[in-house]
Amino acid sequence: MAQRPSVKGVADVVALIDGLGKITGRAQIIWFLVFGGLFLDAYSNAALSAGLGPMTTQMELTSTQVSILTATAPALAIIFNPLGGWLATRIGRVPPLLIAKAFAIAGALLAAFAGDFTVVWLGRVLVGVAYGIDFAVAMALLAEYTPAKLGGRLNLWQAVWYVATTSNLALALLFFNLDVGSDIWRWSVGSAAVFAVALLLSQALMLRESPTWLAGKGRLDESVTNLDRIYGIKAVVDRSDTMTRTAAEAPVVGFRQTGLLFKGEYLPRTILSSVISLGQSMQYFAVGWYLPLISLTIFGESFEKATIGSMVFNAFGIAGGLLSAFFGRRLGLRLSSAAGFAGVFVALVAMGLTFEKVPMAVAFLLPVLFILCHSAGPGANGKSIAALSYSSDVRALGTGVTGMVGSFGSVAGLYVFPQIKDSLGLADTFLTLSVVPLLGLITCLVIKWDPMRAASPDGVAGQNRDATAALSATAR
Repeated sequence: MAQRPSVKGVADVVALIDGLGKITGRAQIIWFLVFGGLFLDAYSNAALSAGLGPMTTQMELTSTQVSILTATAPALAIIFNPLGGWLATRIGRVPPLLIAKAFAIAGALLAAFAGDFTVVWLGRVLVGVAYGIDFAVAMALLAEYTPAKLGGRLNLWQAVWYVATTSNLALALLFFNLDVGSDIWRWSVGSAAVFAVALLLSQALMLRESPTWLAGKGRLDESVTNLDRIYGIKAVVDRSDTMTRTAAEAPVVGFRQTGLLFKGEYLPRTILSSVISLGQSMQYFAVGWYLPLISLTIFGESFEKATIGSMVFNAFGIAGGLLSAFFGRRLGLRLSSAAGFAGVFVALVAMGLTFEKVPMAVAFLLPVLFILCHSAGPGANGKSIAALSYSSDVRALGTGVTGMVGSFGSVAGLYVFPQIKDSLGLADTFLTLSVVPLLGLITCLVIKWDPMRAASPDGVAGQNRDATAALSATAR
C-alpha cells in the first residue's frame, strides 16, 4: 500500500494541489459553481442595462437618476470588495459567497417589484453589496482551488461575464416577444433572483472550504479532509514538529494589515494588478456605455435590432474571454495585458479619428477590435493577476483591494466620461480615453512581475514559515 502524503502546513497543501495534472470530478463541479457566482454578478449588471430604456420611460426617470442607478453597484463595490476580502480572510472563503447570494436575491426581487425610483435604487444597493463581496472572494477561492499550471483558467471569468450579459439580452428579447410591454425590465431584473436562488442552494450543498485557507489557520485535520472531499487526495496530518503550532499561532490578517500589500515584494505586484484592474474597468465601462449607441447606428433603432446588435458585440467578448486563457498561458498575464492594452489604444485612437467618417463595416470592426483586445488581455487579467500574486493569508485581502481600485475605474467610466462626452463630443472622448490603455501598457512594460512565470507565492511563504519554525525549534 502506497504511503499517504503528509501535511504540515500551507506549503504541503499547495504542493499537493499543484501536483494535479487536471481538475476532474467533484473538483470540477465545485470550480464551475464558484464561476457561477461571477456569472450571476455579470447577469445582474446586464439585467439593468437591458431594460433601462423601458424602465426610464415607465418611471419617468431623469438623466441624473439613470446615472445613479447605473453607477450604484460599482460604487458600492469600492467598499464591499475589500470588506469581502476581509471576511474571507477571517471566516473562510465559502460563507461570504453564500452571504452574497442572499443579498443578490433580495436586491433582484426588491427592484423587480419596485413602484418608484427609490425602491429600485435600494435593490441596486443590495446587488452592489453582493457584487462587491462575491467577486473578491470568488477569485481568491478559484486561485486556491486551481493547480498552478492551470492558473490561466482563471481568465475564463471574462468569457463567463460576456456569456451572462448575452444570456440576459437573449431573455430580454424573449420577454419582448412575449409582449410584456414596458414591464420588460422587471422580468429582466427579476430573472436574476431565479439564478441566485439556484446558485445559493447549489453552492451551499457542494462547496467545501479552501484546504489552503484551513491549513493557514492551523486547522490541518479539516484541510486534509477537504483535500479528500474535493480532489480525492488521501493525505495525513504530520505533527512531528512545531509547524502545526506555528500555523495556529499565526497572526490574524485584517484591515490593519493592508499595508503588507504595499511593502517589499508585494508592492510592484499590487501596483501592477491595480493599474490593470483600474485601466480595464475604466475603458470597458466608458466605451461600453456607448456600444448601444453604436449598435443602434449599425443595426437599426428598434429594440429588437439594437438588442441583437449588442449580442453580436458580446459574442466577440466571449471569444476574447476564451482566448485570454490561452494567451495568459503562452505569454503570461503581464505581456498579454500589455498586448491587449496596445490593441485597445489603437482601436480608441482609430474610433476617435474616424467617427462618422468611415463606411459602416469599418465602424463595426473598430468596436469589435476594442472588445477582442480588451477581453483577451487586461479585461480578464485585471482580476486573475491579483488572485495569483499573493499568498493565501493575504490573497482575499489583495483581490479585495484590487477590486476596489477597479471599481473606482467603473464609476469613472460610467459617470465621468459621459460628462466629458457632453463637453467634447464622442470622437474627442474616444481620443481622451486612449490615455488609459496607454498608461496601462507602459505599466505592464515597466513592472516585470508575472505569477505565471514565478514560483507559487504560497510555496515561497510556506518555505519561509518552515525556516522560521525550524529556527524557533533550534533556539528552544
